[in-house]
Amino acid sequence: MILHAENLGKRYNHEWIFRNLNYTFNPGIYTIVGPNGSGKSTLLQVLWGQLPASTGNLTYTAGAQTIPIEEVHQHLVMATPYMELIEELTLTELLKFHFSFKKIRGSYSLENLMDLMELSHARHKQIAVFSSGMKQRLKLALAFFSDVEMIFLDEPTSNLDKKAIDWYWLHFNQLPPETLIFIGSNLEIECPVNATPILLMEYKRVTSR
Repeated sequence: MILHAENLGKRYNHEWIFRNLNYTFNPGIYTIVGPNGSGKSTLLQVLWGQLPASTGNLTYTAGAQTIPIEEVHQHLVMATPYMELIEELTLTELLKFHFSFKKIRGSYSLENLMDLMELSHARHKQIAVFSSGMKQRLKLALAFFSDVEMIFLDEPTSNLDKKAIDWYWLHFNQLPPETLIFIGSNLEIECPVNATPILLMEYKRVTSR
């Protein structure tokens, strides 16, 4: 998947969150970097199509085919602190529901996935009783094990302890190299050294280095 942004901007009332973003995102890893409140999450949500841009255009290309914006959700997954899970469902039910819309990457079964998530003991528990760390690991697993072309991670190690952060890196590093990955973070521990940083600058403009 290739994502091309042309003159992309987002503002609320008269305040620009970002503007004049011109960039072609080829498969690889990109980190959206900036202090708290700078607009990292807003930029991510515009890039995956949840929020409309105030200016500019986004073009999604898979192979030689341009993907209409209304179909982009079929090609991506996200894991964010503000992403809601269906808490009335059990872990097994939620996995069945999610993977009725997305293919599982590789040849994993649902049983395999619960083992890989280290949550097999909670297979019959409602998501509502999961700890914040268990919920975050579940969100990440839904992203890591979905067979999609784009992955968006916002503050991916939120609520994770050291063991769970090691789990995050183990599975992050196994993602296919042809995947287009965005990470919103200002923490080095969340960002791979081989990522391309996209800097949200002081004057509400976006540059890259």
